[in-house]
Amino acid sequence: MKEYAAPWWKLLFGVTVFAVAVCVGVSIAVTIAARAEGEFATPVKLAVVLPLIIVAISALFMVRGYAVTADEIVVRRPVLSKHFERARLQSAAVDPEALRGSIRLFGNGGLFSFSGIFRSSKLGRYRAYVTDPGRSVILRFADRVVVISPADPDAFVRDVTPR
Repeated sequence: MKEYAAPWWKLLFGVTVFAVAVCVGVSIAVTIAARAEGEFATPVKLAVVLPLIIVAISALFMVRGYAVTADEIVVRRPVLSKHFERARLQSAAVDPEALRGSIRLFGNGGLFSFSGIFRSSKLGRYRAYVTDPGRSVILRFADRVVVISPADPDAFVRDVTPR
């Protein structure tokens, strides 16, 4: 098995730090305001907890790395890692512009990762598990397109491409 790190793009790091700070800040501000008013009704509790839940869920599904085994390509996440059969892989190509012009249909657009279902004129509908768009690798399978961003895209492509 070969492991690949998922390095964070500087902008992803900045967006994540800012978003976490805002979510925690909102929770603290609502808590302070509610205590000052002596009012902790259900909507107030929801306003305190919801931003923290968003951060926690995003953190659980962030991309931690990638692995290549004899049979699979694995996207490592804290929960529910994704497994793709290498036998179904048709091609793999490095493309630092893979995400350009994409529209997010469902998923996370920058809190711990860019992951979910996206669409672009170049790739059609695809799944992204990306932490650094400049290191993107397009994996074309028989039934789907997946974009990932391993630390060494060229080595990754060499490792998954049948010889």
